[in-house]
Amino acid sequence: MTTSQIANFMAGLFDKNATNKKLLDCGAGVGSLTYAAVAELGKFELIEAWEIDPIMRSYLESTMQHIGCKFKIHQQDFIHDAVSILHSKHCTGFSHAIINPPYKKINSKSAHRTELRKAGIEAVNLYSAFIALTIMLMDKGGQVVAIIPRSFCNGPYYKPFREQLIRECSIDHIHIFESRGKAFKDDDVLQENIIIKITKGEKQKQVIISKSEDQTLYDYKQDILNFNEIIMESDSEKFIRIPSSIPQNSYCKSFESMIDELNISVSTGPVVDFRMKEFIEQEPSENTVPLLYPHHFSSGNLQYPKKGKKPNALRDEPEIRKWLLPNDGFYVIVKRFSSKEERRRVVAYITDPNEISEEWIGFENHWNVFHAKKHGIDELTAKGLACFLNSTVLDDYFRTFSGHTQVNATDLKNIKYPSMESLRKIGKTYYPPMGQEAIDAIVEGI
Repeated sequence: MTTSQIANFMAGLFDKNATNKKLLDCGAGVGSLTYAAVAELGKFELIEAWEIDPIMRSYLESTMQHIGCKFKIHQQDFIHDAVSILHSKHCTGFSHAIINPPYKKINSKSAHRTELRKAGIEAVNLYSAFIALTIMLMDKGGQVVAIIPRSFCNGPYYKPFREQLIRECSIDHIHIFESRGKAFKDDDVLQENIIIKITKGEKQKQVIISKSEDQTLYDYKQDILNFNEIIMESDSEKFIRIPSSIPQNSYCKSFESMIDELNISVSTGPVVDFRMKEFIEQEPSENTVPLLYPHHFSSGNLQYPKKGKKPNALRDEPEIRKWLLPNDGFYVIVKRFSSKEERRRVVAYITDPNEISEEWIGFENHWNVFHAKKHGIDELTAKGLACFLNSTVLDDYFRTFSGHTQVNATDLKNIKYPSMESLRKIGKTYYPPMGQEAIDAIVEGI
């Protein structure tokens, strides 16, 4: 549910000079966003709202009658309805949309996915589907203001949505809440949320980036940035970077190497345990290889074997060798999922070949693994890389485009790294586990 403070702020982002106003509100709830839009812009010629919940809809009806504009409340599912409207001969566009869409994931074989593909939309989540359809329903110059999770800013699954956003709209304003969950403090919302304002068919200009601690907006502050500071021209993934406390330019000047330029690769851990049940062993033995999970590094260094629910080994059979990596050097491993309580989003560890006696290693799927063409990395480079990944400057930069606790291999491929010379210099000083102040001092010194 959208609080009155946020609803009023969202409505205040609209330009005030629009005529022939028609408003869209999908997932309207009780109508608080529509109410705020009318209070800000005056009466609309028509308001169309979608709400499938019958209890919400009864309150929405009351709100609409109180507003006094001509309105239509749709009881149907917005995705099915919008696709039908887009394919009809009577599709008239909207001048404004104000949205707090549902956040639920969309199953790849669901009816929603089928309907969206009829409109040429690939979406993995209801919120991105709602925004994508809304964009298609807008007139040229139509303004959309939405409060949505920040997860669309990065990750491969949201790339089609980001491409549509950039292709069809200008990004005018992004507001971030610096405290996770405080935009919806009474709800169990684990992702960071942003408010975004876009305009369909407009030429991209500079972007307003604003911030507040929470929904009260008491400490509101803003800056104006060039678009290429938000989405870099060279970025094929079209990540949307929202600067936090670190100026992106200073980061980019300090670290200029892409990971492949260092002859290093990063991949998701290849061992999916539930698919290899027949080979899993709870304890290591003579004919097994280590299977490493994040809990093996809970103390900062390798603890192997480790008692617990998770297994420790895989039977060393010829058919599983393609899922293993040779123990011929150091590997840098980063957890794919961090808890929201953890101080850093990116948490890196090192595997030392001298601590593992077996010829092969299994890395479970909850890791991202840095390797050199599926072989280990030399010690100095590995230590330098781990130190950099554990630094505050990298974590701050990572948070400019990632608003959730998942760290994908694609994300790690898309950041800039120190040069090989700098990594090896860092590696001469770094040792795990090292305190955060010491790590930051090493990285800031290069």
